[in-house]
Amino acid sequence: MERACEDWGDISDSDLLYSAAQVEKQEPYESVTCQKDDTRNSNQVTVPESLHRQVHLILKMHFYSLIYIYWLVACKTEERSEQSPFKMDEERGLKRKCRPEGGRRRQLRFWKRHLSVTTLCQQAWCEMKLEYDFQKPHIRREEQKRTEVQTGATIHLVRELEIQEVISINTQSREDFVAVALLNMLHMIPLLEAGECVREFPVFGVLEGVHVMGVIDELSYNLKGELVLNELKTRRDDSLPRTAQTECHNFQVGLYKLLFDAMVRGELRREHMVDNPQLCGSRGLGDGVLAHTAKAGLQVATFGEMVDAFLQSLSASVLPCIDLLQVEYRHQASCGLIGTRVASFDATKLRADLRDYLAYWRGQRESRGVDIEEAWKCRFCLHREICAWRKSGYQLPDTPHASKRSKLTDTP
Repeated sequence: MERACEDWGDISDSDLLYSAAQVEKQEPYESVTCQKDDTRNSNQVTVPESLHRQVHLILKMHFYSLIYIYWLVACKTEERSEQSPFKMDEERGLKRKCRPEGGRRRQLRFWKRHLSVTTLCQQAWCEMKLEYDFQKPHIRREEQKRTEVQTGATIHLVRELEIQEVISINTQSREDFVAVALLNMLHMIPLLEAGECVREFPVFGVLEGVHVMGVIDELSYNLKGELVLNELKTRRDDSLPRTAQTECHNFQVGLYKLLFDAMVRGELRREHMVDNPQLCGSRGLGDGVLAHTAKAGLQVATFGEMVDAFLQSLSASVLPCIDLLQVEYRHQASCGLIGTRVASFDATKLRADLRDYLAYWRGQRESRGVDIEEAWKCRFCLHREICAWRKSGYQLPDTPHASKRSKLTDTP
């Protein structure tokens, strides 16, 4: 398998926000200290120190007055725009059809161009935690260093290396990274058609108007000839997870099925792969990517040509839709099998839940915390001390088995 040496983007949106927050604010003006000159001309007028202080005070008052006036104008403009969103354009003589709704796709919350299945699953677990993770990426990075997370990643890598080799490719752009994912898929599609097992299969597409991407752990066929999606989950405890975790896992594999089935049915379009994630079709591929496309027998030079080659190969394939969804749980300490559960799939409910989650990303509603019945999740959250949802009226019970319906105080 070919793996890029960088993430989907050059820098993640949350890291960009965090980096921008570290830039020091400049003062509105600088204090200049003038040294005395004993050799100055005797005819030069000497200004009293008291007058200096008065002039400085007057200038300071004018400065803050201008800031206050600017703030009043900004507030008034915002109020007018909220009352009549088209009024300002009408005053300028612009037509409504010239507004940006029909132009460039609006960015999602946190300036994201796309959403991953993992991000949506984190949202299904707790939206407040997800929002704090983006606002405080340094805490999220610390969480990723936990032993449980690192162990789980190692087990997944060992599982992948059992049937395929990982080759690192130097990528120079986001287009290069996606091109590597397409190379991986072009390599795995014939294997899957031949009935073999493949792992780390990328999937992407447009769900409810939003570009979503993910990676399927394993695809294989069972004895009945059904195409089975198997999601590997590792656990610190040697026991099956609770209902809340099971529902998140069902949601995850359900999204994978929606994406994969749409791809094999021919619903994936060129604009879905270029315009939606805001990639450049005319961008030339890097030398590292071109070397591997040549080995695969592809005569491509740009990202757009790579997309066209992939879509042509996908349309000619005979891959079926996924028949069965299952989640495999293994113990981290022993790697022993804890159990396997078949995940239910209800497309209507899945899409309804997805639309509700996407309303948050589109800015149509604010984030929500967990229900009182799932307040136990807060015990494992690194943001529990600052969580506004808990401070608004809920906190953890004294014991894990306390009454779920009891009213909680707002003291963390």
